[in-house]
Parts: sequence; C-alpha cells; structure tokens
Amino acid sequence: MINQPINTKLVKIYFFVCHNYETLLQYQCQRFTNNDTPEFTDQEIMTIYLFCVYAEKRFSLKQMYEFIQNYYADWFPKLPSYVAFCTRLNRLADVFPMLLNAMLNEFAPAGISTNTSLLDSMPIITCSGKRQGKVATDITDKSFCATKNLYYYGVKLHALGFSSFGHLPHPESIIISKASENDLTIFKTYWSGIDNRTFYGDKIYINKEFFEQLYKNKNSEMLTPIKAVKEQPNLIKQMDKAFNDLYSKAVSAIRQPIESLFNWIITKTDIQRASKVRSTNGLKVHIFGKLVAAFLCLVI
Repeated sequence: MINQPINTKLVKIYFFVCHNYETLLQYQCQRFTNNDTPEFTDQEIMTIYLFCVYAEKRFSLKQMYEFIQNYYADWFPKLPSYVAFCTRLNRLADVFPMLLNAMLNEFAPAGISTNTSLLDSMPIITCSGKRQGKVATDITDKSFCATKNLYYYGVKLHALGFSSFGHLPHPESIIISKASENDLTIFKTYWSGIDNRTFYGDKIYINKEFFEQLYKNKNSEMLTPIKAVKEQPNLIKQMDKAFNDLYSKAVSAIRQPIESLFNWIITKTDIQRASKVRSTNGLKVHIFGKLVAAFLCLVI
C-alpha cells in the first residue's frame, strides 16, 4: 500500500509540472501532427520521471516504468508501452533544461550572496575509458578525471553557484560540455561577462593575464589556491610557504560547498552513472531531468 504523504508528493509534482507546462514548456515541445493531443500527456510523462527519482529513488527508466505499472496503474490508466514511454520521454530532452532554469530563478532561497560565486565541474560517465564510447558522440568524448583517477567517456557538468554561508550554494547556471573541455574555457565562454563578482575556483582557473583584464573591464575577480611555480628556488618557496598555505586553505574552505553540492546531487539522483543511456536526447534527459528532480526540494 502506498502511504498518503507519497501520494501528496505525486500530486504536488503533477501540479508543478502542469503549471510550468502551460506557462512556458509547451512552446518547446509543440507537435505539428494529427497526434498533437495524445491521450497520455507530456505532463504525465514528466511527472512519472520526476516522482520516481525524487520520491522513490528509482533511477533507471525500467525501474520507473515497472513501479508505476505495479503501484499506480489506476493513476495513469493510459500508460503506453515501455518503448513508447522511453521514446516520448526522450522527445522532451529540451524541456527539462528550461524547467530547471525556471526553477532555479524562481525559487532562489533567502540568504544567498549574489556577488560571490563558487565554480566547479564533475564528470557524467557514459562508459569507461578502456572501451570505445559509442553513445551521444556529438556531445561526449574521452577525458581524464583526476579526482577519480580514471579515464572515461562522457560529458562534464559545470556549475556556477551563489554562495550561501552555512548552506549549499544555489546554482545560478549549469552547463554541460564534452568531457575534454577545459573548465577555464567554459568560464570564458559563458561567465566572463558577469560584472562585479568574486569567483572562487580551483587551480584550473589560474590565468593571471585574463583575470587581470577581467577585473579591469568588469570589476570581477577570480580567487584560487596558489599554484607552485616550476623551478622556483627552495629559499623563496620556504619564505612564501606559510602565506601560500594559509591563503590556499582559506580559498579552498570557501569553495568547498560547491563540491558538497555535487555530492548531494549524486546521492539524490545517481547522476554520474549514465552507462544505460543510448542516445543524445536520452543523455540530456538523464542529466537535466535528474537535476530538476534533485531541486524539487525547493518547491515541495
């Protein structure tokens, strides 16, 4: 028997999806065919996906479909076949990023610092680097993850989040790129136009000339741990060691919550493992659908 609080969550998710679908999302997935009003709606498909990830911790499409079929068949009497369900869901690949962006803008919590941002990235793995990646090759490639000490095929998820003292940062922007894309390149492409901001990143963002120019033009600066200088005399290293260590420790402590945010998302959604994805649209749904499910805590 399904308990009442779970049923309430399902209803709330459905109303949330319907509201956003009517006001925003429907224009991203309009149909220009005779089947423009299917009996089983896009809203129901999105609700099933988000409910199963958020409330039931069922992360594969097969698990989701079987759970709804076994326990909520009377709630979704027009549920199509499993193949049709997956096909319809993948057609909504461009809808989930739009819904995520709307959520993050509308439900930003109080207490965030809008002039302080934390940056980091994490891998989304479609297969091991020992194999040849054949899924979503237009947006994935091979790279090395130093944190996990492994080669992998997949994409990289980049997050820019507003700092919130004592809490997880609130994402301002989330970008996916090929796994081999450098984090600094992503920053230059998407976030270098932000004015009056202090960014905290890791050593990958070190580029003295670029950020001196950014500070001059945009009054924005990047603070990172100090990187050792090659072939620097030991005497100078020892003279600067105390300051460098304290400064690096302080910067790392400030940016640590963005790493905690990624760990929280992974725990909630198992987002890093995308080995069962079979298409580009499927990978987009896997990433942005699970991000929407994770941040439903802002709504429900």
